[in-house]
Amino acid sequence: MRFLICVIDDTTHSATSDEMEKIDEFNELLRVNGHWIFACGIDSPSTARVIDNRGAVGLNAVGPLFDHTEYVSGLWIVEAENSDQAQQLALAGSQACNRKVELRPLLA
Repeated sequence: MRFLICVIDDTTHSATSDEMEKIDEFNELLRVNGHWIFACGIDSPSTARVIDNRGAVGLNAVGPLFDHTEYVSGLWIVEAENSDQAQQLALAGSQACNRKVELRPLLA
């Protein structure tokens, strides 16, 4: 099963060098144990654009879809045997990045 682990933060590029080292170690553990699919950081909502071309409307609005203090600042896509294992990976990811995370199963 594949899962999305989203890192929740209120500041972009806020990880300390110690946190980045622990994230790198966590990423390596994911790779070694066959859980790694993909990971990346995400720029701040101030860089977002909402695009909606349903019905050829051509909406192209500057700014995020939702205006919140907290937002997704990074993500992992992981492979896990089940939701219990995914929760354990999310706990380890949260500890590594020193942020709360949101875990969701992928549908495909």
